[in-house]
Amino acid sequence: MNLVVVSAGLSVPSSTRLLADRLAAAVDRHVPAPARVQVIELRDLAVEIAHAFTNGFPGPALTAAQEAVTAADGLIVVTPVFTASYSGLFKSFFDVLDPDALAGKPVLVAATGGTARHSLVLEHALRPLFAYLKAVVVPTAVYAASEDWGAEGLADRIERAAGELATLMAGLSAAGPEPEGAPAPDEPGLVPFAEHLARLSAA
Repeated sequence: MNLVVVSAGLSVPSSTRLLADRLAAAVDRHVPAPARVQVIELRDLAVEIAHAFTNGFPGPALTAAQEAVTAADGLIVVTPVFTASYSGLFKSFFDVLDPDALAGKPVLVAATGGTARHSLVLEHALRPLFAYLKAVVVPTAVYAASEDWGAEGLADRIERAAGELATLMAGLSAAGPEPEGAPAPDEPGLVPFAEHLARLSAA
């Protein structure tokens, strides 16, 4: 399974990258076979992202990152909180991604910040963004404030979220892609429109 991690941390070392690494390691423990993990550091792509906005053409490194995200079986996305929301670099990366690239893809959202008061960024900013992109966002999102590192609770949230992502990844992998032209699964109680018309005509 391909697990891609998108980290928008800017500093070195970065607490955002640290959280991303811990989440990836936890997911790897939960999946049935070792995952192929690829980490994308958005700070390395900042110039290419800006160029993609201005000329419409992603550079080679950005193209490779976009292809990796599109091909991933699961995605972990982690951003620092800037001005009560995700960072501009984080949003810009997903703005230049194909709008359908994340459709149906399991995504674990996470964020870091200096204070726990920003933890709702997960629910008012990240979750709506990935819902708009038609991703399947795992129920547990992970926020790590400065005081969370080394404190009780963070490790449990990481494990729970990782388990949820691994379950979705394994489920989608077992199901496999729908064959092209396959009929849509029947929905209980749904009468096909043609059958409904035929009944009306016969009445």
